[in-house]
Amino acid sequence: QVHLVESGGGLVQAGGSLRLSCAASGRTFSSYAMGWFRQAPGKERDFVAAINWNGRSTYYADSVKGRFTISRDNDKNTVYLEMNSLKPEDTAVYYCAARGRLVADTRANVYDYWGQGTQVTVSA
Repeated sequence: QVHLVESGGGLVQAGGSLRLSCAASGRTFSSYAMGWFRQAPGKERDFVAAINWNGRSTYYADSVKGRFTISRDNDKNTVYLEMNSLKPEDTAVYYCAARGRLVADTRANVYDYWGQGTQVTVSA
């Protein structure tokens, strides 16, 4: 069982930056691939970024590539999402997810555990 808690969301102007954190419980964090997803009002949950168990492989949605960076610190049981050059269309609830595999995936339905989400609002 893995319990995930996101933090770092908030209101920011377009062009600004935010850093999301996701703290995980449990002693086996390093055996989980991690992902970030987002859901805007009235839309489906979309893939944002993912990272393998050791942080050596990362994956990004085209819409965030070059602006967002996913990373993890296995000693701190935490995964991060650094978001730069934010746009109003980045506004959504951002969710952290853990997959009981070493290799990350872009599909939401293969992740086993989810956080409660953190709101990110980007004003024009």
